[in-house]
Amino acid sequence: MGRETVFIGFGSNVGDRVDFCDRAVTLLSLLPHSQVVGVSLLYETEPVDDHANPGSGWFLNGVVQLETDVTPKSLMAILREIERALGRDEDHRSGPRTIDLDILLYGQQIINEPDLVVPHPRMHRRRFVLMPLSELAPLFLHPLLQRTTNQLLAEAGKQSEVRLLFPQPSTRYGSRPACSTHPGS
Repeated sequence: MGRETVFIGFGSNVGDRVDFCDRAVTLLSLLPHSQVVGVSLLYETEPVDDHANPGSGWFLNGVVQLETDVTPKSLMAILREIERALGRDEDHRSGPRTIDLDILLYGQQIINEPDLVVPHPRMHRRRFVLMPLSELAPLFLHPLLQRTTNQLLAEAGKQSEVRLLFPQPSTRYGSRPACSTHPGS
């Protein structure tokens, strides 16, 4: 199996959110058989109460683009390990969280299993996923809905508040994928 383009959503609403996001991205960059090719800017998001009780703390959200040949199931297990390593409370998964990692898209694969659904079943309704995703991959086609990220974002409506974090922290990645061209380079 060749490498797939995978998008992973991350979010934190407890403690030093920037640090948790930064550490999660760093750990993802260390995955074997994988390469981080893009990291979105960070967005501040009003907590959404859909079947969860995330608390009142605003989230920081972003998306990582990964090229990997790790299988979806193994990747999901690794994301759970990273969450645990960064102090995620396993017994209260829907509560406030130090870090939350989700596979949003795994190439054009459609997976529907009890413990893994890809594409992420609620991503097309979540601006806090679609905004950073559209930054990295505006024309990526959602394999079930046959819509691009930009189309989904346009259709998602307003819902909860999502705004660019300002100022952006200087993480070790810089805030942009390495492939962006800088004037004068």
